[in-house]
Amino acid sequence: MNNSAANTGRVLWAGLRALLVLTVVCGVLYPLAVTGIAQLAFPGKANGSEIESGGKVVGSELIGQTYNLPLKDGEETAAPDLKWFQPRPSNGLGANSVNTQYAIILSGATNRSGDNEDLITWVKDAKAAVIKDNSTADYKVKPSDVPAEAVTSSGSGLDPHISPEYAKLQVHRIAEKNNLTVPQVDKLVADHTDGRILGFIGEPRVNVLQLNIALKELTKG
Repeated sequence: MNNSAANTGRVLWAGLRALLVLTVVCGVLYPLAVTGIAQLAFPGKANGSEIESGGKVVGSELIGQTYNLPLKDGEETAAPDLKWFQPRPSNGLGANSVNTQYAIILSGATNRSGDNEDLITWVKDAKAAVIKDNSTADYKVKPSDVPAEAVTSSGSGLDPHISPEYAKLQVHRIAEKNNLTVPQVDKLVADHTDGRILGFIGEPRVNVLQLNIALKELTKG
């Protein structure tokens, strides 16, 4: 009995020592080392790919944002502020949508099939709104001009990018609302269009937050 108890005690003590050592190595030293390397090698990405404007953080280049007018009494959803470039919809397009405000806690898709009646209605309504909002006195948007991402959300519902085509569709409205010329806004879009990664991965894209920050700077000038 004494030998058995002694052996059990040694095994328990060895297990406790292993637990303490692994806790320190895996739970303290390794995370500190990885964090330190990340801060030295990739400080921007390690801190959430933050974007600054006017000396303060205004968002992340990885998470989309809305650009809406303040909610009025009785309104369930805010109207878009049309002086800014608008992002793609976030997880649906109606008041009953899962996520209409790019709330990161609700990341995910709508999970509605292509023949879902609600989804079809949302897409049609969104397309009509895109055509109406972006048509000006000297520029009329045609239904065939509206790209898919202008009326559908991404798989995450948090996509911070739009296609160059959707950005260019908004150029005339942006110019009119901000007292700018169309060539000025066209250049702004071109300067903030990122190409394919390594020249062949993905599609060209425009980060809406970075584009709107540049637009704000342009209107100040």
